[in-house]
Amino acid sequence: MIANKMVDLVKGSSVIRAMFEEGKNMAKIYGAENVFDFSLGNPSVEPPEKIREAYINILKNESQNLVHGYMNNAGYEDVRETIANSLNKKFQTNFHKENLIMTVGAAGGLNVILKTLLNPMEEVIVFAPYFGEYRSYVSNYDGKLVVVPPNTVDFQPNLIEFEKAITKNTKAVIVNTPNNPTGVVYSEETILKLAEILNKKQEEFKTSIYLISDEPYRELVYDGIKVPYLTKYYKNTIVGYSFSKSLSLPGERIGYLVIPDEVDDATDVIGAANVANRILGFVNAPSLTQRVVACCIDEEVDVEVYNKNRELLYDALVSYGFECIKPQGAFYLFIKSFEDDDVAFSQKAKKYNLLIVPGSSFGCPGYCRIAYCVDYDMIKRSLTSFEKLAREYK
Repeated sequence: MIANKMVDLVKGSSVIRAMFEEGKNMAKIYGAENVFDFSLGNPSVEPPEKIREAYINILKNESQNLVHGYMNNAGYEDVRETIANSLNKKFQTNFHKENLIMTVGAAGGLNVILKTLLNPMEEVIVFAPYFGEYRSYVSNYDGKLVVVPPNTVDFQPNLIEFEKAITKNTKAVIVNTPNNPTGVVYSEETILKLAEILNKKQEEFKTSIYLISDEPYRELVYDGIKVPYLTKYYKNTIVGYSFSKSLSLPGERIGYLVIPDEVDDATDVIGAANVANRILGFVNAPSLTQRVVACCIDEEVDVEVYNKNRELLYDALVSYGFECIKPQGAFYLFIKSFEDDDVAFSQKAKKYNLLIVPGSSFGCPGYCRIAYCVDYDMIKRSLTSFEKLAREYK
């Protein structure tokens, strides 16, 4: 008999992953070219060529015992120093290698920092719409997820409701910008107001409230948009990052945490996060890929490919009558469904071989997410189906 806690987690298992599997089955029935799977945020742009070269060069030229052996739980010192220097150059920060812990992707990093910070029933605030796995990650450590209702005008965080939601039991706040599922980048004005609220509440409750910035899409932005680097706005900020999207390496599970010296109890937090990385069973991030990303720290994927997809899909859907905020980053459109029941709407989309994810999976019913990190020609082939879906409601 499985653990009671797992029963509910199995029932609520990822809708996105389930839809991805369903898409593969539909492809067998209708032909892959006739199924339009927009369910999974799996990068369609290939990694930079230098990634392949780095793997080959490292395996040829570095000590095999080094490449495949254990290292400090936080990761190779030279890798962490390289990343710290890169961040300092980009964002005028002052990080050093001890501020970084290499993690098994952003998901691994979030679990490490939540394990580090949370006592049972302490609260973690998220802004709807939010990445649905946050609920499970917080539950892993018996925390309580507090959801701030969405601002559906522009999908910036609802700061009025946020201020009301903070209590003496609030331990952390998770933000995700550029956002999954909306593609919205939180503005500097928003970040300044959010930091002001957090500082006020820390003073009121005499507690430390940690801001966890989940940043896998930081480099995927359009139209010259700049993403504020949050450690510069609020001193109790911890950054979780992944190379899954920025270098198209989702299966390699490589990322890092940044825990600045300015964070309250920084020495203890860094030490505990190192221990958490070990006792959660990660032990250390993948060794070979740590060395690869350090060699490719200045490489980028071709964001223009995603931008081309964004422009085509957004312009077409708006012309068909869909309501949607134009994304500033990431590779998602968050459309308003033509009926209140977004699950029913996504089921109806399957009539036209369209696989889209209900917004209720992100704590925001009445909307659906479309991942446009797909082949451009597939988007073109799908437009007739989107138009038919819209017509059905008109």
